[in-house]
Amino acid sequence: MKSILSTKKLSNSQKQLFLNSGLSLVEYNAIVTETTNFKLPSEKIENAIFTSKNAVNAVLEKVQLKNCFCVGEKTGELLSDNGFHIQEIADYGKDLAEIITKKYAAEEFTFFCGNKRRDELPEILQKENVQFNEIEVYKTSLNQQSFPQEFEGILFFSPSAVQSFTAKNQLKDTTAFCIGNTTAAEAQKHTNNIIIATKPTIENVIVQVVKYFGASSRSI
Repeated sequence: MKSILSTKKLSNSQKQLFLNSGLSLVEYNAIVTETTNFKLPSEKIENAIFTSKNAVNAVLEKVQLKNCFCVGEKTGELLSDNGFHIQEIADYGKDLAEIITKKYAAEEFTFFCGNKRRDELPEILQKENVQFNEIEVYKTSLNQQSFPQEFEGILFFSPSAVQSFTAKNQLKDTTAFCIGNTTAAEAQKHTNNIIIATKPTIENVIVQVVKYFGASSRSI
C-alpha cells in the first residue's frame, strides 16, 4: 500500500475522498498559526483584502466590513458564511491585485495578512499607486518534524509547509502534490516530481493524488 503524507490535518469530508483509493494516509500540521495583538484603524472597514482563512478568522467579530476582496474559494466561503459581502474573488493574489488596479484604483483598502504573506499583491498595488493599509493579524510558525519513513506522495498547501517539511526531511523520489504555483515553486527547490492542482483547493489536491496513484497502479 502506498503511503501519502498530508502536511495539513484534513476534515472528515476531505478524508472521505481517499476512501477506496487503496492509499494509506498520514497527516500532521506542518505549520501553526496564531492571532497577533493587532490594532484596527477603525471598527468599520470599507474595503478589506484577505488572502487566507487565517486572516478572516483573526478579525471575525472584531470589525465591520463593507466590501471584501479575497483570494481562494474557501476564504470567500468563510466570509460569506459570516454574512460579509464578497466584492471580488480570485484564485491568486496576483490576479486579485490586477482586478483591483483595473476596477478599483481610486478606492482605499485594508489588507489583513500574516507575517509570511506573499509579496505579489502588495507590490502590484504599490506600483499602481493604489492606497492600502497593511495589518498583520496572525503569525505562521513552522512545526518541523522528522519522519523515519518515506512517502510516495506528499500534499503541500503553502510554501511554508514545504519549508517546514524539508527542514528535517528530503523529498527524494516522492511526488509533491501542490495546491498552486507559489507552493510548487518552493517544492521545485527540492524535487522535479511535482503535480499542481487544477484548482487551488485542498479537495482538488486530494483528487490529483487519488487519480495519479490510481492510474499508476492500473498501469503496473
